[in-house]
This record gives sequence, C-alpha cells and structure tokens, in this order.
Amino acid sequence: MTENTTANLGPARTEALAVRALYEVLEQRYNGKTWSLHELMIGFSNDVGYIGRLLLAHEGTWGIEGDTEAELRHKLAESMWWLFVLADKLDIDLDSAFTDTMATIRTGLEATVARTDPQ
Repeated sequence: MTENTTANLGPARTEALAVRALYEVLEQRYNGKTWSLHELMIGFSNDVGYIGRLLLAHEGTWGIEGDTEAELRHKLAESMWWLFVLADKLDIDLDSAFTDTMATIRTGLEATVARTDPQ
C-alpha cells in the first residue's frame, strides 16, 4: 500500500486558470459576458464526446483526419484543464478531493481483492 500523500496539482491548476483568464477576456469582448458554469460543462462534455471518437479512431473503427495520437494527447490534457476550471468555479480543492477519493477507492478495492483471494 502506498503512503497517502496530497496530490500536487498546484502548478497545473495555476496554468489552467491563467489560460481560462485569457478565454474570459475574449468571451467578454465577443459576447459581453463570460461563460456560465452550464456553458463550461457543455464545452467539457463536447470534448469528452470527441475523446470517445478518438478512441474509436485509435482502435481503427472510426476514421478521422489528422494525427489520432496528437489529438488524444491534446484532448486528454484539455479535459484536465476543464476539470481545473470547473473545480475553481465550484470552489473545490482538486488536490484534496483527488487524494481523498483515491484513498477511499483504494481502500475499498484492497478489501475486495483480499476478500476475493482464491487461496
């Protein structure tokens, strides 16, 4: 079992929120307002759907133009960005949320693995 330490997502969060601030400048200029929480979630959902298509392309069952691996790298990283943005809007500390969630899942899985050992 690994030691339960807090995730260090701070540098990634800082960069994500700096990028979000630039988007907000453009949203304000073009739309007169920044995206709502609902609009942010729609953007994230759209990217998650595209990741699904990219996974199909990666397996050879869906054709796309361009470099599938590069697109997957981009969209997976962008999904992390969306999570930082949404967490910030909801005032959720992803470092502690991630650490606590992984500890809970790990504990449950370890118990299940031990309980189902076919010895």
